[in-house]
Amino acid sequence: MSLTMHECSIPVFLRYLNNLSALLEKGTSYASEKEIEYSILVNARLYPNMLSLSRQVQIACDVTKGAAARLSGVESPKHEDKETTFEELQDRIAKTKSFLESIDEADINGTEDKEILLQAGPKEFKFTGRIFLTTFALPNLLFHVSTAYNILRHNGVDIGKMDYLGGA
Repeated sequence: MSLTMHECSIPVFLRYLNNLSALLEKGTSYASEKEIEYSILVNARLYPNMLSLSRQVQIACDVTKGAAARLSGVESPKHEDKETTFEELQDRIAKTKSFLESIDEADINGTEDKEILLQAGPKEFKFTGRIFLTTFALPNLLFHVSTAYNILRHNGVDIGKMDYLGGA
């Protein structure tokens, strides 16, 4: 059995963005039920020097749209990182999903050996499409969705592994 680059990217990105959206819905419900200001959860961190829940969502969105854009050659939409509410974070996810759904499967397939250059501060990284997807994009997405999950769980939101996995 072989998988295409599209099968390994866009559907996986969409699944985990959907799961992230569902986690945020549970966070919203929890805050409402417990009469906690939404901003407390949106700005929550696991540790003072770590990024907030809102940044985890922003980065998860950026990783997926950036990866899809680099692989497909389609320009990635720009999103300002100024979301401060659950509703704004949900909008960010929805816009990202809309972009991902607009990518033509044919533009992703066959990019296994495409050269992908990634600038990170002063460093430039060079990947093939396959290596970029499997060692950078997917792990990054999963890291930030996991961290968002952990922030919510740490703050009392009643979520479990199946919420993270999306019902597998």
